[in-house]
Amino acid sequence: MLKFYRSTLINAPIEAVWQFYERPDILQLLTPPWQPVEIIRREGGLAVGAVSEFRLWLGLIPITWVAYHTECEKPYLFVDCQKIGPMKSWEHRHYFQDEKGKTRLIDEINYEIPGGIIVEFLIGWWVDSRLQEMFRYRHEVSQKYCCSLKI
Repeated sequence: MLKFYRSTLINAPIEAVWQFYERPDILQLLTPPWQPVEIIRREGGLAVGAVSEFRLWLGLIPITWVAYHTECEKPYLFVDCQKIGPMKSWEHRHYFQDEKGKTRLIDEINYEIPGGIIVEFLIGWWVDSRLQEMFRYRHEVSQKYCCSLKI
């Protein structure tokens, strides 16, 4: 099992950050423009049972990724898990913590790459580098948008 973690202190109240993540266009906003990803659908917002579907492109090969929300505690947490996709397993926990009127945004992912420990050893570093790049972008966008919101 591999782990990914990213934390950013956003200069906005927790309600503003949660509201930002509830936006219907949130996936479009948080997807880096250079990544070969198509957003197919998003249904149910952040609630338990919500579904997001993507098409990832690995060169010319399309890969379907479907994630569903298994937990939601407004405005502190939501969790999505891969139902269909390229990973053997994937659980992404999104935490929102109040820190004196600001919000600590935390993304924590536990995942397994198909093929076992040898494959994880061979390409785990590459997957981690893609996650680092993507979540750096997501946290920067979150900071930018949330600091400009007026609630």
